[in-house]
Amino acid sequence: MTEPMAGTVDGVPGGPSPAELRELVAAAGAAPSLHNTQPWRFRPTADGPGVLVFADPARAVPLADPDGRAMLLSVGAALFNLRVAAARLGLPVEELDLMPGPGGSDGPVAVVRFGPRGAPHEPVELAELAEAVGQRHSSREPFGNRDVPEAVIGELIEAAADEDAVLDVLEESGARRVLALTAEAEARIAADAARRAETGGWLRAEPAGRAPASGAADGIPEWALGPQDHEARVPVRDFAGRGPVRTQRFEALPQVATIATRGDTAADWLRAGQALERVWLVATARGLRVSVLHQAVELPDTRWRLRDPDSGVGTVQVVLRVGYGPPGAATPRRSVDDLLRDPARGR
Repeated sequence: MTEPMAGTVDGVPGGPSPAELRELVAAAGAAPSLHNTQPWRFRPTADGPGVLVFADPARAVPLADPDGRAMLLSVGAALFNLRVAAARLGLPVEELDLMPGPGGSDGPVAVVRFGPRGAPHEPVELAELAEAVGQRHSSREPFGNRDVPEAVIGELIEAAADEDAVLDVLEESGARRVLALTAEAEARIAADAARRAETGGWLRAEPAGRAPASGAADGIPEWALGPQDHEARVPVRDFAGRGPVRTQRFEALPQVATIATRGDTAADWLRAGQALERVWLVATARGLRVSVLHQAVELPDTRWRLRDPDSGVGTVQVVLRVGYGPPGAATPRRSVDDLLRDPARGR
């Protein structure tokens, strides 16, 4: 039986055209991921206009992410970018199904179904974030000491809430507590030879601005790592495992935020990823820079202690450093042809 073409429903134009499908996947592929592993794949649905979203276990980081939480969080971020691109193209998301199952490890982790063009299923402001998709990068550079305005913080909190997550911008005591937990986790991770080797496997030693000679379109170029904090206030991950080769003074008190979900299921991880990317794109559109402090969520005990000791509500999925500073470096991206699978050929 012949599969319906992308952009048709029973032969009648309705969903994304082949060119639009590639645009959706290209936007999705620009999302952030742990060590820039880009653990996602996409395929058009066979039963109407839509996209199947898959995690790619071949791109897992098992020591840093044994339960696949960070992988699904990354896929959630890619899913949000796909929604933004769809909104820009006038393709309303009529249905979004997370962890549809059954299907085991080979099944999709999300299904996006599009409604008739022009139907207002997605908020108009999603389309306004499309430009920020290509501008969003991790900035591992020092930020200035300028505070983020309350109005912008309110926008970031609302962005997370729109994806059923809670963004908490921490006061000084909370920020210092989370930074201390991050530093503790960083020290333990740096002392683990197996973890250092796993992280090192995603480093790309290429000159700035040059395409990887190995053909790799993933991982982190060494020139994009940024400096270590001269006064050790910001526990930047030592990706290369060489200690502070280059140091600079970072901001006196980093502005730290956490993203938490009510539950801690696979669907919650996908929600957290969508919230992360929505917050990051809003921040980018407002001129803010963002970096992820992931170390403390990689260890079960430090992750548990990231909870607010007073409220204890929700499970922390992401720790962010936000502020004003230089833009981050663009990292390599996999091609659309590598990400998009033809339904006629299977996965």
